[in-house]
Amino acid sequence: MKTSLILSIALAALSASAQVILSSSAAATNHTPTLAKPATNQVQNNKALEDKSEQIRTVCINGRKRICGRVLEITSAGLVVDSGYLSLLRPELSRSWVAPSTVSAERPPNLIEAATPGSVCVGLVFLTDIPKKPAVKLYDYIIIEAYPAGEYVYAPVPDVKKTIRRFSGGLMTAVKLNLEAAEK
Repeated sequence: MKTSLILSIALAALSASAQVILSSSAAATNHTPTLAKPATNQVQNNKALEDKSEQIRTVCINGRKRICGRVLEITSAGLVVDSGYLSLLRPELSRSWVAPSTVSAERPPNLIEAATPGSVCVGLVFLTDIPKKPAVKLYDYIIIEAYPAGEYVYAPVPDVKKTIRRFSGGLMTAVKLNLEAAEK
């Protein structure tokens, strides 16, 4: 008798919960404005992200610089470069983005960086998203056009940190890095 009473109570509870589930799912399917609102917000968020990406892309294109300098450090994420060696822009070095450390290169003493797109970048910079070939060695020279991609914390010696500009060899990577920085 006890077993049948417990079984009856369990079946009644199961039946009641099934009715609640059915009625709540029916209410959810008949109530479409709740479902439409998140989809509208998603579309608006996607549109806002596309607009933001396009704005950043335009800023990157207008801020592009020619990095021509000596590699001071090689990390897994990129290169620290002392840029501003105008003599690297001579035609005989234009065949590759890398020039050996034996090349004769000079940096004008009073060089000032221009604000125009494609002008020569001056000073220490961090370069990411670089071509894989040819391989770069320490103190080689590089000549590449790159896009602004935020900042990088450089430690030239232990316990000393310096924030320098970060550039990317690829436009899409620059946009991605700038979007990530804007979200922080």
